[in-house]
Amino acid sequence: MLIQIEEKRRSEVWTESVDNTDMGTVGLSFGSPTSGAGFDVTSTVNQIVANMQAVETPWKNQLTALQSQDTTLSSIGTDLNSLSTAMQSLTDFQGVLAEKQGSSSDTNVLALSSASTSAIAGSHTITVQSLAATSSYASTTLNNAADTLNGSLVINGKTITIDSTNNTLGTLANAINSGSYGVTANVITDSSGSRLSLVSQTSGASSSISVLSSLQDTKTSTVVNFTQTQAGADAQLTIDGVSVTSASNTVTNAIQGVTFQLLSANPGESVQVEITNNNSDVESALNTFVTDYNKVLQDLNTQEGNDSSGEPEPLFGNPTIATIQQALQSALTYLQPANTAPSSSIGASDVLSGNISISIGGGTAQSIAVPSGKQTLAGLAAAINSANIGVTAAVMTAGTSATLSLTNATSGATGAISVDSSGLMTPPVGQR
Repeated sequence: MLIQIEEKRRSEVWTESVDNTDMGTVGLSFGSPTSGAGFDVTSTVNQIVANMQAVETPWKNQLTALQSQDTTLSSIGTDLNSLSTAMQSLTDFQGVLAEKQGSSSDTNVLALSSASTSAIAGSHTITVQSLAATSSYASTTLNNAADTLNGSLVINGKTITIDSTNNTLGTLANAINSGSYGVTANVITDSSGSRLSLVSQTSGASSSISVLSSLQDTKTSTVVNFTQTQAGADAQLTIDGVSVTSASNTVTNAIQGVTFQLLSANPGESVQVEITNNNSDVESALNTFVTDYNKVLQDLNTQEGNDSSGEPEPLFGNPTIATIQQALQSALTYLQPANTAPSSSIGASDVLSGNISISIGGGTAQSIAVPSGKQTLAGLAAAINSANIGVTAAVMTAGTSATLSLTNATSGATGAISVDSSGLMTPPVGQR
């Protein structure tokens, strides 16, 4: 009787259920203690795992959705950044919109190297009388470049004493080039023999060098002298009838913002140099903006539909998409307020002096001086824009005349522009 009671109690204990309010309920059936079937471990473990996965699956699905949204937002952000860069190039009046390009009527005489944004569009006549030359010397010709030397060489007041490290033309040239003698040395060899060439490291009339030699070829007892092969000289040219000299054949800022190369002298020829707006770069910048804008629109429009599997796109219905679309539309439909202040018309290339005083909305006046070296309306406009006083300055050109326009993006009385140009001086009418 006692045995039967104990077996009944054990059977009741082994058939209890495990209850977990978070994970669900899994029934653990150990079977009858007298059946011999035992504990079904595989079935029980599978039930536990399935119960845990039921909780994990929604988390995984949510994570997958968030990752898709993150990837999509990153892609849109990259395209928006490209669009922002393209937009900046079209709003920078000292950038691509101000770029210039030049051309020469005879590139055998003169070639344009560059025209910066500070250059002024126009036509110039240039005549090249002579090119710049660099002072140079050459030694007596030696039959054998390997012959040893003795003595000394004085270049621009600095003495080189010959020893075993520099007693051939080649080692002497190396020693000169390793030092600071103001010249470049080379060994020139032809059918007549070898000689040492010394060329000034500067060009023009100021490039003259001095050479004193007491060198001797120890094999032939030949005295090695140096003779000037070319004297230093400045380039001589006229630009629009004005005589100009240049120590280099690379001429910079003889025409404002323009660099050109003198390639040959031809006193009888007038070369026409044209400086024009670089419309091709403006067109390229505009095309880039249109392409980038359309790419962003495509990104946003794609999110308003379903993917190829018929499932909604990651950002479908997301208010961020509508916000970006509204911002883009507002940017393209922006209207410039009417707070503008034009100047009177003067010559586009007139030289200015003094300063201009500008105040916004009755505030403290800011004085902007005409920058040295850029004393034109274009230079003054650049100085105003660099001052960041709340107005945008632009120069509007018509023929040879130009007008300075000041614009403030703030509308109403708080953005009203007041200008005092009494301190700005222009040339008398008869001198323009």
